[in-house]
Amino acid sequence: MKENFNRQLLYGTLIGVLTPMLFLPVLVYFLSLSNDMEFAVVWSQISDNNVNTSKYLSLSIIVNLLWFYYFLNKEQYHLTRGIILGMICFAPYMVYTYFFQ
Repeated sequence: MKENFNRQLLYGTLIGVLTPMLFLPVLVYFLSLSNDMEFAVVWSQISDNNVNTSKYLSLSIIVNLLWFYYFLNKEQYHLTRGIILGMICFAPYMVYTYFFQ
């Protein structure tokens, strides 16, 4: 049982949670460039409208696939499991914001 919970799993989970949070402003920046709008305007639209928040957060989670395949090819399976766990951590929030707010 100790083998299932180790430091690499924790590191993978942290990578899986932090990467979408760091990529979301980059995604919003590219959206603002493509729509010829200011960053602050697009950011406020996303943060005010909860349906959009859920959609753009799920788009930012796609970046975790790069980490997933990288660690999978390096055969570091505990980090890969952590990436998956980090992506699953966002699911309750996205469902809550999409359906209940």
